[in-house]
Amino acid sequence: MSLDLARKVLETEANAISHLVDGLGEDFAAAIDSVVACTGRVVWTGMGKSGIICRKLAATMSSTGTPSLFLHPAEAIHGDLGMVTESDLVLAISNSGATDEILRLLEILRRQGIKLIAMTSYPESPLAKAADLHLDLGVRNEACPLNLAPTASTTASLALGDALALSVAVRKGFREEDFARFHPGGKLGKKFLKVRDLMHSGGEMPVVAAETAMKDVIYEMSRKGLGLATVLDEGGALLGVITDGDLRRLMERDPDPLSRLAEEVMHKGGVCISADELATAALGKLEEKRITSLLVCAGDGKVAGVLHVHDLWGVGLF
Repeated sequence: MSLDLARKVLETEANAISHLVDGLGEDFAAAIDSVVACTGRVVWTGMGKSGIICRKLAATMSSTGTPSLFLHPAEAIHGDLGMVTESDLVLAISNSGATDEILRLLEILRRQGIKLIAMTSYPESPLAKAADLHLDLGVRNEACPLNLAPTASTTASLALGDALALSVAVRKGFREEDFARFHPGGKLGKKFLKVRDLMHSGGEMPVVAAETAMKDVIYEMSRKGLGLATVLDEGGALLGVITDGDLRRLMERDPDPLSRLAEEVMHKGGVCISADELATAALGKLEEKRITSLLVCAGDGKVAGVLHVHDLWGVGLF
């Protein structure tokens, strides 16, 4: 019995979303245009369970490049309406289209000339008729056996809101780099970290000249602690690299290693990566080459920085 009911709930909510697919048309396209054209914020508002959905959709829009916020309709008419400006766009969710708090808020919004998009299941409802645009949820029966608890209607409004948010994001040309900018913490932020965010540059980068004595090279390598030194010409172009391994081999074969110059010990080249590459790509290259450091090289051959495997460990990429 319980499993049968659970299946019925899932079927009802799935059907509510399927119905939306067939119903998408000019009004939805116009809603995308309105959000893209909005020069202020998208203000989501709804009561009860619809309000919870609005909070989520405001967060989704904000994280995908459209400044958004949630406005509680009851609090709005007690002072919070100051959060809304004439350049904003209000998007109200009410399955019935007759929620008292939303309708009271509607009167004020209309007087201020603020554009309104409504999501309801009843095109003839007061909210739907008063809105500039109406998106029909088309839910007549909730998944609740008593047809009371908002279930299918909240699922439909969440899905339609997500469709709107992501359609707007694509229209605006929202990219991975933008997503990373809005998600600097946690797993998402780590996934989109760039090499430039982690590399050692400027005074942190171990740099020597071709004629630098090996005692000074060793000091520079020890002081910077990256396991290598870059050998650069006067213009900053890469001549070669001296690694810990190069030092060990020098000590083994040369009775007077400190008498050497950097250009005599360095090996040419070095494994390079662009500063714009993802940190995850850098990790893959380090593992592939079985090395501990990468040179961050610009297109003109100059070295912009050094990335060490410990830098990737430090942000939890392993």
